Parts: sequence; C-alpha cells; structure tokens
Amino acid sequence: MTDETDAGVKIDYAEIMRRLPHRYPFLLIDKAEDFVSGVSITGIKNVTHNEPFFPGHFPIDPVMPGVMIVEAMAQTGALMMSKTLDVSVEGKIIMFMSIDGVRFRKPARPGDQLRMKVVITRQRGDIFKFRGETFIDGKLAAEADFAAMMVTVDPPVAP
Repeated sequence: MTDETDAGVKIDYAEIMRRLPHRYPFLLIDKAEDFVSGVSITGIKNVTHNEPFFPGHFPIDPVMPGVMIVEAMAQTGALMMSKTLDVSVEGKIIMFMSIDGVRFRKPARPGDQLRMKVVITRQRGDIFKFRGETFIDGKLAAEADFAAMMVTVDPPVAP
C-alpha cells in the first residue's frame, strides 16, 4: 500500500515484493519513501547482525560487503523503474547494465540503516541511468552511477 505525502510516495514491503523478483537473502530493500515518478526515490535497508554475509565478512568485525550496498542501490533504482513505468513483474525483469564511479566512504555494520537516495539522470524508453548515494546516520557511505533496463523474459518451460 502506498501513502501520499508532501515529500513523495511511501512504498511498503508488500509492494516491493510485488514489484521486484528478488527474495531472501537477496532482497536488500525493506521500504522506500520520497518516490517521485520519473525523478527520485529513497530506499531503506536496515542492516542486522543476522545478515547471511556477516559470518564470513568478517566474523570479528562485521562489515557489509560493498557490492551488497551497490546491489541495494540498484534494487532501489529497479523499484523506481517498476513504479514509474507501472509494469507488472510477470514476464518482465529489470537488469543491471553498468556501474561507474563507485566510491565507498563509510563501512556499513550491524545496526546501521542505509538510506539510498537514487535519482534518474537519463531515461530513454526502457533504459534508465541513475545516480545513487547511500547514507548512514546522515553521512555519505557510498556512491555510484549505474544503468538498468527492462527486458522481457520467457516463462519457464514445463518438463
């Protein structure tokens, strides 16, 4: 269910599950807010001590892998694409195309909340380019420019 606010639209976990094909342990967005169609969105990920990557990265000093932060930004962009284009996930998937200018500035640890601000920098048809910035406690933790596109997928073939 969505809730209109002056700052944009809020997107709850149930809608994220309807719009993205990702599932545990790879769904990296808990909710989103400030959605403005065709413009921007803020994805939120609550980092917990029981994330599946922490036992190996690193047991003594757990740090969320940078690639997972980038993936969380990409999923936030995919959520914005899905809602902007208002498409069903049936037979369609949003694929990550490219990433540039990635910088990690602050590690994400258990107990942190990632706030991923993603803006569309360019759109042509089903191809979107984004600028993503992830914040922890108001401080820039990671940033990247990335692109994604909507593709049609064939349904699985029954045996």
